[in-house]
Amino acid sequence: MLKISDAEYRARCEVLRQVIVERGCSGVVLFDRDYILYYAGFAFIPTERPIGFVMNSNGERGLFVPRLEVEHAQSNALIEQVAHYVEYPFDPHPMAALKTLLGDMDIRDTIAVDDDGYPWILGYRGPALSELTGATVVKVRAAIEDQMMVKSPAELNLLRESCRWGNLAHTLLQRYTVVGATETEVEQRAGHEATRAMLDAIGPVYRSQNMTYPGAIAGYRGQIGRNAAIPHALANNIVFQAGDVLVTGASAPVWGYVSELERTMFLGKATDDQRRLFDHMVALQDTAIEALGRVKTCAEVDLAVRAYYEKHDLMGYWRHHVGHAIGLRYHEAPFLDKGDPTPIKPGMVFTIEPGLYHPQIGGFRHSDTVAVTEDGVEMMTYYPRDLESLTLPV
Repeated sequence: MLKISDAEYRARCEVLRQVIVERGCSGVVLFDRDYILYYAGFAFIPTERPIGFVMNSNGERGLFVPRLEVEHAQSNALIEQVAHYVEYPFDPHPMAALKTLLGDMDIRDTIAVDDDGYPWILGYRGPALSELTGATVVKVRAAIEDQMMVKSPAELNLLRESCRWGNLAHTLLQRYTVVGATETEVEQRAGHEATRAMLDAIGPVYRSQNMTYPGAIAGYRGQIGRNAAIPHALANNIVFQAGDVLVTGASAPVWGYVSELERTMFLGKATDDQRRLFDHMVALQDTAIEALGRVKTCAEVDLAVRAYYEKHDLMGYWRHHVGHAIGLRYHEAPFLDKGDPTPIKPGMVFTIEPGLYHPQIGGFRHSDTVAVTEDGVEMMTYYPRDLESLTLPV
């Protein structure tokens, strides 16, 4: 099934319920959009209007939403009740309705939270939850993040589906990239056509559940030519020119889950210096993938890759760690960084993306989505990585 089952949502909530009981809490309140999607299956766009997921120690679940989200929540969220307020800003303040809901659900005294109140985003202002209720709040973000780290078989299937349509979008991106075209027109054409194909194939069961993208995407994010050496550049409607180094990105949200596929390509034949750095970049990625299936902690993967940088005198072109976990969010914990001692477990999914960035020669980064298995790793993305396949004709 290309979705998370009701049974899995209930199982997730039961794990969280056990956490709050162990912490001596009467219930939990979560404001983070991705946490709400993870536990209740409710995807929404966060604004200044507060929204929260509420569950008491008995496992009864509710949502706290503005009036404009009531029908949306009732139709899509796996919860027992929906409480709402009129609007924000308003009198009484929306958080008064949350206080009433907590009382109705017998959540008082000690409450588990991700944050002590709705975060001050998009102009929102309001009281802390502890101030509102007089209760002691206990932060449980770490426990939630730990739970989200290990993907279920259903989550892995959604990530594989994301990889499939990201692969198509990237294929079209490469096909339509020609000298004289702009990144904007090429990205839009590739994403639109890949999305149409995806909807033709799986449309009846497809949901994006993503705030930003309604379907498959592929693009350059401005990493074109000299800007390829800027790891997180921004799109600028750049015109492609012969000799450009290109760093790409492709994905497709599937029921909220996203993968990551990135490649380094060349418009015309790569120079000897570019070929040398490209070959090192692929070797760095191979080193990381091999280490991920062998070592015990996230830090050890980064250390293995850093050893390659140092052995080949490449640290001057290093800009970031090896990669990060991925799932409902583009960046999740844990991180393949020497500062992250998190044990690697089957079911974790990472991006593997060590890069090299030389201001005069270009930027070089492949990224693949890789799952940890009981006996090694699974390459979830499968786009060609070799130089010949990624050299575009001029």
